[in-house]
Amino acid sequence: MPSREEIYEVVKRYADAWAANDLPTIVDSYHDEVVVHYFGRSPLAGTHTGKPACLALLMQVTAKTNRRLIAIQDVLAGAEYGAIIARERFERDGRSVEIERLLRYCVRDGRLSECWIHDEDQRLVDEYWA
Repeated sequence: MPSREEIYEVVKRYADAWAANDLPTIVDSYHDEVVVHYFGRSPLAGTHTGKPACLALLMQVTAKTNRRLIAIQDVLAGAEYGAIIARERFERDGRSVEIERLLRYCVRDGRLSECWIHDEDQRLVDEYWA
């Protein structure tokens, strides 16, 4: 199991890459066997397994909503998990909305190996992604 410091370093590296729109580092941050858990009832909800599936999910979300990061509000690390608290903007059909999200991560082999995405307003996210 990685140390709290290693968890923080891996999650912080990803957060910094996300904020800088550094796609090579973002992709490199994911473990090849990464699993992403997207909650809700939208067509994108569910468990997505493997780096290709997870990257395809991110591309779908961005294509549907012109998803943009507004700010990384915090990067946290504990004994087992790391987390990012972020604000994002979604746009669709002439409307836009900002939401706060909590992304909780497991780290394995120096990479993000599992992620659970918790949205401030799940119903709103489901509507945007429908």
